[in-house]
Amino acid sequence: AMADASSFASPACCITRHLHLRCRADFGARALRGTAALTVRAEREALRCLVLDTRDVLVFKVTVNGQDAQFTFGEKHSFKGTPLEITFPNELRWGQEAIVEISFESSPQSSALQWFTPEQTSGKKHPFLFSQCQTIHCRAIFPCQDTPAVKLTYYAEISVPKELVALMSANRDGEAPDPEDSTRKIYRFSQNVPIPCYLFALVVGALESRKIGPRTLVWAEKELVDKSAYEFSEAEAMLKIAEDLAGPYVWGQYDLLVLPPSFPYGGMENPCLTFVTPTLLAGDRSLSNVIAHEISHSWTGNLVTNKTWEHFWLNEGHTVYLERRIGGRLFGEQFRHFQALGGWQELQNTINTLGDKNPVTNLVVNLDEVDPDVAYSSVPYEKGSALLFYLEQLLGGPDVFIGFLKAYVQHFAYKSIVTEDWKKFLYSYFRDKVDILDKVDWNSWFHAPGMPPVKPTYDMTLSNACVALSQRWIQAKESDLGSFSSADLKEMSSQQIIEFLALLLLEAPLPLSHVQRMQEVYDFNAINNSEIRFRWLRLCIRSKWEEAIPLALKMATDQGRMKFTRPLFRDLYSFDKSRDLAVKTFLEHRASMHPITSMLVGKDLKQDQ
Repeated sequence: AMADASSFASPACCITRHLHLRCRADFGARALRGTAALTVRAEREALRCLVLDTRDVLVFKVTVNGQDAQFTFGEKHSFKGTPLEITFPNELRWGQEAIVEISFESSPQSSALQWFTPEQTSGKKHPFLFSQCQTIHCRAIFPCQDTPAVKLTYYAEISVPKELVALMSANRDGEAPDPEDSTRKIYRFSQNVPIPCYLFALVVGALESRKIGPRTLVWAEKELVDKSAYEFSEAEAMLKIAEDLAGPYVWGQYDLLVLPPSFPYGGMENPCLTFVTPTLLAGDRSLSNVIAHEISHSWTGNLVTNKTWEHFWLNEGHTVYLERRIGGRLFGEQFRHFQALGGWQELQNTINTLGDKNPVTNLVVNLDEVDPDVAYSSVPYEKGSALLFYLEQLLGGPDVFIGFLKAYVQHFAYKSIVTEDWKKFLYSYFRDKVDILDKVDWNSWFHAPGMPPVKPTYDMTLSNACVALSQRWIQAKESDLGSFSSADLKEMSSQQIIEFLALLLLEAPLPLSHVQRMQEVYDFNAINNSEIRFRWLRLCIRSKWEEAIPLALKMATDQGRMKFTRPLFRDLYSFDKSRDLAVKTFLEHRASMHPITSMLVGKDLKQDQ
């Protein structure tokens, strides 16, 4: 078996089959405290010990089938944490199961958890907690085999203050008063589909829900719940299309949870309960492709999973491909091509930032002694989906290729795989087209840095207006600035305005007079669509417009989605007039930022200790 460079666990010796978690969320101590009972199965003869991943977790006691067991911690690693070695009182035979119960407590500094005081929430009355385990942070909640090679079912009982609601990446299984404390309530959850540890998720807060479909509730703080219900109302239509494209939805419920603004990602595909950023709440459903993306993960990622993080593109490339197939069904094939071309430009932008010789721009990366959070970028998403789009065009078009995708999902469902497994299945499915497949430059696609060796063909219908307007601005002389007017944007959708700005960001900075004129005629400062605002403020800072500095700092700190926060801080750091203020602002906000965001922005601003 392939070793996982990001984990200390050895699934070749022993695998976890089930977890029974019982714990309480202690807001005073900022800790989760309780027991994790792991049902493990020996994968070889005479098994004497089990190694689990942990990171800043206290362990008080370990039992194996009810008998006390010895345990020791190994040496602490900078980002992998500390291996926990448990010695079994009696050795296990091959195939024999045992229940390993661990009494644990998470640290207030856990990299998986963000705790909020009431003042930091929308409602201002109650505290809030959420987890984010992808990539390797489940180990910072409780000891586990924190590798996507291992899948387990789970049952959980979570005690929380009774005025709050707990939700998990599982189906809800009721609630009851806490027999040990009348001020608390216990919520129960059941996840009967085996999942990797990174899909374990928990949220606790003053949450309300609205039903938006037969299997979908939207959960948020009271202030945002109606707006969220409107924004995400396409969820059921998207689920139905995804089922048609990839096969039955096996998870039961599909709920959506809107998190506080510091949530570091656009969305997280926690099973039964997708987590999303409030920056999607544009008011016009224009950013709902993120919902299509998270829905698609119910097949690619959650059902068929990368065996190690080096093969992350198997999760993300297929999911972006499916997300855009859903968009094509809802809004037409030209829209799918428009989104795909935007993705190609996003890839170009990422590679410009990271450098085209940088090994993290390989589709299949080497994570030996590399923190997966540091290696994270749009490459697995966009280079991965570009490969699939290219193959679709090579092998006979969208109808032919979706046949492959559905067969692939059904063949590898409930398993964890590597790129070689995917490629073998592709060759076997298209066995009559091996001559075509053999012409693909697989080595460059998988193992070369920089842009892919081939660019797919894109329908330009919806992109032409964006290209034309961006070219007008790039070519304009001072004397031409009077020719621009608000009418330029009249026929353009939100997505086309995003694309127009993205094209300008791929070029050399515009003269300051140009961005000032752009504000005069388009009034971009008044637009709250996060994707438009983000690109507009980057454009201003790159053109050295000092008036944009406070606006960019405000956006970088009012929300914490890393897609926005990191580039804004990087641009502010690169501009001599705002560098010191950017560092000062970061240091002031650091304590209230999400742990992963604060670590990565710290690296970007050279503030990491």
